[in-house]
Amino acid sequence: MRTLELAGVNVPVIGQGTWRMGEDPSRNSQEVAALRLGIELGMTLIDTAEMYAEGGAEEVVGEAIAGRRDKVFLVSKVYPHNASRNGIPQACERSLRRLNSDYIDLYLLHWRGQYPLEETAEAFERLREAGKIGRWGVSNLDLDDLHELAAPACATNQVLYNLEERGIEFDLLPWCQQQRLPVMAYCPIGQGGQMLTHSALKQVAARHDATPAQVALAWILRQNDVIAIPKAVRPEHVQLNAQAAQLRLEAGDLEALDHAFRAPQRKQRLAMV
Repeated sequence: MRTLELAGVNVPVIGQGTWRMGEDPSRNSQEVAALRLGIELGMTLIDTAEMYAEGGAEEVVGEAIAGRRDKVFLVSKVYPHNASRNGIPQACERSLRRLNSDYIDLYLLHWRGQYPLEETAEAFERLREAGKIGRWGVSNLDLDDLHELAAPACATNQVLYNLEERGIEFDLLPWCQQQRLPVMAYCPIGQGGQMLTHSALKQVAARHDATPAQVALAWILRQNDVIAIPKAVRPEHVQLNAQAAQLRLEAGDLEALDHAFRAPQRKQRLAMV
């Protein structure tokens, strides 16, 4: 598995997302098994959040990494309404209990809320000094927000990025690359599978004996300092995601995809889900 440096650690360029996990107890064992398979295949970065199933996803992750904590780079996110000087340490402790871990490798502000970014950053720094987190970062922040944050200690910005949502390419992504600030792309293969039915994507996939989802992931990874965090529960999808890190798209492939999914020509409002 290819790696890049995130928060001072070499991590795989494809990790595992957990949005919508933990919502149905009947799927618990399947979700745990999927995460464990992903770890075995080298996707040792696992991304979760206290928002996902109101802590349910963190509990699934905690079960999946039991006995494997030292192999995993764990990312979680705090609700904006908990992102105050006093709220962050309390939220972090709740997440740690659900994750059954004594530290989180990378702790993110899920999106901007009512509390000043400076206050949130200060609270994150106190957690880092206490050994509760390794590093901290943000999610769903646009370029103006990052300029306001002005914090060299920020380790990443996690944003929506896929073939259908390319808005960050106009200004946010180039700035992050210039600053060597890794970007984590959530929903890298879109939502609901509609994007994967596009004829251009299917044609590129056929040329490489790959799936449209693998091509979508390889397209994300053509960029420097970008990590994709797709979610998968079925074993075959977990395996296909891991294999996508080896897929290299050619110039003709990228041209065809650019023609089908246009790059932004002007500043766009940051897309979120």
